[in-house]
Amino acid sequence: MEELFNKHGAVSWTELTTSDPAAAKKFYGTLFGWTFEPFPNSPMKYEVASVGNRQFGGVFKPPAECGPMPTAWMSYVTVENVDETAKNAKELGGKILAGPQDIPQVGRFCVIQDPQGAVLAAITYQMKK
Repeated sequence: MEELFNKHGAVSWTELTTSDPAAAKKFYGTLFGWTFEPFPNSPMKYEVASVGNRQFGGVFKPPAECGPMPTAWMSYVTVENVDETAKNAKELGGKILAGPQDIPQVGRFCVIQDPQGAVLAAITYQMKK
C-alpha cells in the first residue's frame, strides 16, 4: 500500500457522495481526466477514481439506509487507531457523526466534526498480509 495509507496524519483518500454518480463521473472525467472503475466485491455501487495509475478516491450514491445526505466531498485522514482518535476528538470539543465502524475489505473509520463545524473522516486501513 502507498505511504499515505500508513502514515498517521496523512490525507489519504477523498470521496464524493452524490445523487448522480454518472453525471459526476462525466464532469470530473472530462474536467480532470480522471478514470473510474467499480470497487470489487463492494456491498454498494462504489466507483474508484484514478489519475493515471494512482487511485485516490471514490464516487458513490449513498444507500437509502443512510438517509438524506448532501452532495459533498469527504477527505479521509489516516490514523493509527480510529477508536482512540474518536475519543480524543470528543475530548477536544469535536463530535463523532458516524462510527467508529468497519468498512469490509478496507478498514475502520469514523466521521468527525470539529468545534467550528468542519467535517472529515479518520481511517485506519486494513493492511493486506
